[in-house]
Amino acid sequence: MGVSTKQTPFGVAEASDVLITMLPSSSHVLNVYNGPDGLLQGGDILRPRLLIDSSTIDPQTSRKISASVSKCTLKEKKENWESPVMLDAPVSGGVVAAEAGSLTFMVGGSEDAYLAAKSLLLSMGKNTIFCGGPGNGSVAKICNNLAMAVSMLGVSEALALGQSLGITASTLTNIFNSSSARCWSSDSYNPVPGVMQGVPSSRNYSGGFASKLMAKDLNLAASSAEEVDQRCPLTFLAKHIFTEICKDGHESEDFSCVFRHYYSGKSEHNS
Repeated sequence: MGVSTKQTPFGVAEASDVLITMLPSSSHVLNVYNGPDGLLQGGDILRPRLLIDSSTIDPQTSRKISASVSKCTLKEKKENWESPVMLDAPVSGGVVAAEAGSLTFMVGGSEDAYLAAKSLLLSMGKNTIFCGGPGNGSVAKICNNLAMAVSMLGVSEALALGQSLGITASTLTNIFNSSSARCWSSDSYNPVPGVMQGVPSSRNYSGGFASKLMAKDLNLAASSAEEVDQRCPLTFLAKHIFTEICKDGHESEDFSCVFRHYYSGKSEHNS
């Protein structure tokens, strides 16, 4: 038993009622939708009634494509669907959650389309959160990853400073996790090798969320901040730090490697 394939995105569209894309960048998404033999190359007629893009891209691109889809007409009207709709539905959880079927989908678009797609999304993940209109799923994703990056930098900086001043990372982690500094980066994804098992820092920062992907998402956040003239100094600082880590050859290592490669933090047994 196998899955049938098509040679082009347009060929996939012509054979699908629901279509899901998950691609590396905005340029890839635009090419799949608007490029030669793209999903929208059939003029203003579309076969799929529901298109879901789970790529992590800028909100402006999500909104542009959603507007293009909304102008199309369904090739065959089915049930209560009068026209095709699009949802932007990026995910949180990474490879581990994808394999375990525990992804969280952050969904932007019409609420009716979200409700219609919810059961499909829950077949791939455990949580769905409706974020509002078109592009808001993409907004949620880049803001979530921005907060995650800044949090990891703060925890890594504090742990590295603590080591330099003579306190062990495990002791400082215990203090963080029983006080106001507690956060995901300290209690679930600790960046110090030797402090926590089952996280990338325990396996030389392999697996997890690559630094190059964090740099990409921070670039999306920085560009979006500039577009709306929002002051986001930590966004630009985080973007700079993770870009430097990638330039130094650590782009494939988990983003928590910032503790070792930027702050020169030490493994617990070497501290």
